[in-house]
Amino acid sequence: MPTTVDDINSWLTQKENEHFEFKAASNSFDFDKLAEYCCALANEGGGKIVLGITDKLPRKVIGSQAFANLEQTTLGLLTAFSRLCKVEPEEIAHPNGRVIVFTVRARPRGMALPYKGVYWMRAGESLTPMSYDMLRAIHEEHAPDFSALICEAASETDLAPDAIEKFRQIWMKKTGNAHLATLTSRQLLSDAELLVNDKVTNAALILLGTPQALAKHLPQAEVIFEYRAEHSVSHNARVEYRRGYLLFHDELWLEINKRNDIQHYQDNWHDWEILTFDELVIREAIQNAIVHRDYRQHASILIHQFPKQMDVISPGGFLPGITPENILWKHVPRNRLVAEALQKCGLVDRSGQGANRMFEQSIRQGKRLPDYSRTSEHEVNLILEGQVQDPQFVRFLERTAQEKKLSFTIEDLLVLDCIHRETAIHTDPAIKQHLKLLQENGIVEKVAGRGKSSKYILSRHFYNFIGQKGVYTRKKGLSLDQNKLLLLGHIQENGFAAMSDLEQVLPNLSKKQLTNMLNKLKEDGKIKLVGQKRGSRWEMAQ
Repeated sequence: MPTTVDDINSWLTQKENEHFEFKAASNSFDFDKLAEYCCALANEGGGKIVLGITDKLPRKVIGSQAFANLEQTTLGLLTAFSRLCKVEPEEIAHPNGRVIVFTVRARPRGMALPYKGVYWMRAGESLTPMSYDMLRAIHEEHAPDFSALICEAASETDLAPDAIEKFRQIWMKKTGNAHLATLTSRQLLSDAELLVNDKVTNAALILLGTPQALAKHLPQAEVIFEYRAEHSVSHNARVEYRRGYLLFHDELWLEINKRNDIQHYQDNWHDWEILTFDELVIREAIQNAIVHRDYRQHASILIHQFPKQMDVISPGGFLPGITPENILWKHVPRNRLVAEALQKCGLVDRSGQGANRMFEQSIRQGKRLPDYSRTSEHEVNLILEGQVQDPQFVRFLERTAQEKKLSFTIEDLLVLDCIHRETAIHTDPAIKQHLKLLQENGIVEKVAGRGKSSKYILSRHFYNFIGQKGVYTRKKGLSLDQNKLLLLGHIQENGFAAMSDLEQVLPNLSKKQLTNMLNKLKEDGKIKLVGQKRGSRWEMAQ
């Protein structure tokens, strides 16, 4: 749709980002600089560069005289980018001056866009040459699935017979398909696409390869386990697994479980036991690493176990579009054939992801959420905390689910975990809908604010359950009328009160909430405002 004056006016309060750039350019603008910005916008998914508007907030339309001949400018950009980047210019006659909008389309998939030999990208408010890792990620967008590629030097003899039979058995158990027992090993693997035209895929080696085969053809397909005591620099135990995953996945769990403490918690007369490292969570974390690691990097998957913490480090950062914030919702396996083979036998869920199961189980056991904060462009670093933080919260979830006959979804659990830990609730619309349902079921309560400033707490039922009714009263706060009485009492007792004094009376309220309450009291004829700005104060009305 053509850009309108109303569009321009709406942009005046919008922040700059990798998709929006504003320049005053009142008299002129350098063509090379324009081309560099267009290059960066295209490389980061497309966007707009707008001339004739100041770049600092609050923005103003001042008009631009740059690029009087827009057709010639467009032709110059078309030539510079060899038709790989489409730039659409518009000239808008705004009441405050001429505005030029260059709408830049995204680069072709799998191809970074250069200008004069440099691949530009945004870095804050400036431009910078693209990093090697971002270039590599772009070029990999069209890269074939590494796990589906044929390993020409390998043969069926490189696959362990016991691993093949294990694959057959767990596939049969998952599907109930007894016909799989009648298939030859070759037919079984061909049906799973692990053999293609009787040739061995990398996925077959990763899952079923003998130690000798992996050492020869795919030595990086290795998992190294280390156990370290608290604050120990050196490891106390180390095991290297360089063979098909199905040959050692149970053995690896047993190695971890050797040092897996049980945490005991008393609830009335019942003793509850929670393992420090939950089997479901640990297996999901390891299988995620097997499915998503970059096998083109000559590095191993590392698993570091500590008494109360587990680190799982896998080569290759997140795929483009995946972040720690959206990992629960975006499921893109790097090695699709490995994921599909594990799905067939039920070791990986249908999405090939499994992160949601790790998060859900961690919340249900009162542990910290899986932490990807140390992840870099080169590796995914997952930290799993084993210490139970609040066993009473665990029991509350169980009791509430039983009493209300509810089955909490991962979205429900994320909302409850955020409220319990007093952290910001995810702004995704689906999450908001689950928050509303939890309110309707009387599990959470809204205590203050509107929109983004809304504040929620767990319901009175939770604090009764844990024997902390007073904490509920404090968190719930006073009613509107009670807050008004407190303000009036303070002003009456002291004769007057500055805003800073009243903020101390009700520290849990924002300044805006407090101001609205004072203005309401003023409208009711109870108080009046005397003075201006910093010297102003509230007094009782005569």
